[in-house]
Amino acid sequence: MENSFTLLEAKNWKDYALLDSGGGLKLERFGRYVFVRPEAQAMWRRSLDSEWKNADAVFVPTGEESGGHWDFKRQVEEKWEMRYGDLRFWAMTTPGRHLGVFPEVAAHWDWFSGLIAQSKREINILNLFGYTGLATLAAASAGAKVTHVDASKKSVAWARENQALSNLTEKPIRWIVDDALKFVQREARRGVKYEGILLDPPKFGRGPKGEVWEVYRSLPNLLEACRACLTEDPLFVVTTVYAVRASAIHVAQALDEMMKGFGGKIEMGELITREQSAGRLLSQAVYARWGR
Repeated sequence: MENSFTLLEAKNWKDYALLDSGGGLKLERFGRYVFVRPEAQAMWRRSLDSEWKNADAVFVPTGEESGGHWDFKRQVEEKWEMRYGDLRFWAMTTPGRHLGVFPEVAAHWDWFSGLIAQSKREINILNLFGYTGLATLAAASAGAKVTHVDASKKSVAWARENQALSNLTEKPIRWIVDDALKFVQREARRGVKYEGILLDPPKFGRGPKGEVWEVYRSLPNLLEACRACLTEDPLFVVTTVYAVRASAIHVAQALDEMMKGFGGKIEMGELITREQSAGRLLSQAVYARWGR
């Protein structure tokens, strides 16, 4: 099976920008607001000065991996609208430093949306760990039927609000609150098949009934279950992994095991964001994706 290593950059954002980074932090614009968030990999000096002082809010981490609180310097709305192309969605500050969108993943949205639009056939997509639904909405907007799965009721509710905001309520989307592995295993037993699968698993998590997810132990089992849900002529599979020390090579090799016998090509690498200030690149996640 062919494979290649690529740095993927989401270049079509207008509502998001990485303004600067350094000293273990990053300065970002989400819509009308500017935030400072931790970024351990920013091991260089900042290029800007006053822009940092004018940030609307700073996330102050605690000793826990994703815990902390926001220190608001100015009033920030409870939620505010952002856009990516024709997609519209709500952003908001959360207790876990995130704001409802991972901007770098838009590089995947553009890629699979093109594949769906060009396929000229009915495409069923399974989006696991779907979070606030932006990948789901991108796929649906391109013409796919989508099954969106996330263990968090709050995230699924947020995703449905984004669907309404994007005027995509008529699109065929199934919204499921469930443990990803259990859901896929049930789909396989029912004989349900998909042309495309999106996996954006966390490093660690719990399902609705306390099911434990630990990416190194759990991902191989999930990929095996996902293979049983692929049609004989799949279109794509995308896996993106955050906050782990695994190389993209390791993720690609796991995906390669899953896709043996299908031919196609595996692309692997890093999702990166480019600073506006000095043009430095921040690696945000590793990924592997298979396509025809």
